[in-house]
Amino acid sequence: MDTPRVGIVGPLLGTNPGWVRSPGELLASRLRAEGVEVQETSRFPGRIPRLIDTLAALRRWHDRVDVAVVLVFSGAGFAMADVTTAAARRLGIPAIAWLHGGNLPVFERRHTGWVRRVLCRATTVVAPSAYLAALARNHPWVEIVPNLLPEPAYPFRLRTRLRPRLLWMRTFEDVYRPQMAIEVVRRLVEAGVDDVALTMAGQDRGLLGPTRQAARAAGVFDRITFAGFLGPEAKLEALSSHDVYLHTNAVDNAPVSVLEAASAGLPLVVNAVGGIPALLEHEGSCLMVPDGDAGAMTASVIRLLHDPELAARLSDGGRAVAARSTWPEQRDRWLA
Repeated sequence: MDTPRVGIVGPLLGTNPGWVRSPGELLASRLRAEGVEVQETSRFPGRIPRLIDTLAALRRWHDRVDVAVVLVFSGAGFAMADVTTAAARRLGIPAIAWLHGGNLPVFERRHTGWVRRVLCRATTVVAPSAYLAALARNHPWVEIVPNLLPEPAYPFRLRTRLRPRLLWMRTFEDVYRPQMAIEVVRRLVEAGVDDVALTMAGQDRGLLGPTRQAARAAGVFDRITFAGFLGPEAKLEALSSHDVYLHTNAVDNAPVSVLEAASAGLPLVVNAVGGIPALLEHEGSCLMVPDGDAGAMTASVIRLLHDPELAARLSDGGRAVAARSTWPEQRDRWLA
């Protein structure tokens, strides 16, 4: 059978300053390397321009692609997926619905009929985890394919005797709880970890100012580096120079940022939310703490600092989890 021509539809914003490459962009680059003809839309950050561009692209593609892979998010992003899948159906383009975002299960509980209606337009539903695959429980064809890691791979370094060099790498907004990381540093200082330092990296979505204020109020501002958005080289340096990764999210699925840290060998200390318990194993590939429990997260960091064998086990275990998200591991499933 000839290789199908593929259109990838979603927020493909990685070429814009301050945006990371999206799962759709990573998949497009892998498929092209396999000789697949790939179309992409759209790179406009604003939703209305992106929707207009997407609909125009679908009209252009109607005889140039054999299948459209549509990224599906919750909230306003779901409305985009609704319009996109409806347009693809009208144009006779089969669609694969590719689920993303830790908040999608909450959204589905509030809008069950709407979600079911949109997913039923897809020939196949692809989810990066069993956590999201459950949303398509009534669909006849559901595939679980882990999120892809960017390439080239980050150099792995086995961590044993850790320095208290902590890394937090997400967006400064409520759902990612950046101020919880500040509280962990405050508690570590209070516990006598005098040389603790934290780097916080990511876009500001409204909470950078309040997070900086929280650091000042906690008396730990001089221990925090606010690094801003990290491009590929800066991210590589950050992953190399830190020893513990903090994941403070209130909502999540199978975050690439966690997989990136794991692939570089950083032991993970994570909130047990969303799809995280399905992705990682407590004491095997991470230390998992109750949702929002800064005290438990602090105790987990201290435990790692004093237990080289545990640090090494988590470092190696995390690498094994991340390896499942490489293209060689997922190539055949996507091509199928």
